[in-house]
Amino acid sequence: MPTMHPHLSELEVPIIVELGRRTMTVREVMMLLPGAILELPKSADEHLELLANNRPVATGTAVKVGENFGLRITAVGSAAERAAAAAAADDISDDEAEALAAQLLAGQ
Repeated sequence: MPTMHPHLSELEVPIIVELGRRTMTVREVMMLLPGAILELPKSADEHLELLANNRPVATGTAVKVGENFGLRITAVGSAAERAAAAAAADDISDDEAEALAAQLLAGQ
């Protein structure tokens, strides 16, 4: 079993829950004002994507947690996909990324 660098498990990666994407012209962006509603090409009941390092790792549904929003995970990508997303961080070495991927693939 490969050993992991002691700080590798503490590596922080940006997590994003994506509601949807839309392309707009620069003119449309410049005309945005407070209170404007931006319609997204996604139905309200579709699953949302969870991204780690801008790579998809899971999907889920929006939930309300107290006064906050949350994401109930309904499907998780393969260990290889999650390892690739976690290892995509710019501030770790190739050896550290390889160790992380091996550990995640081993289910640890």
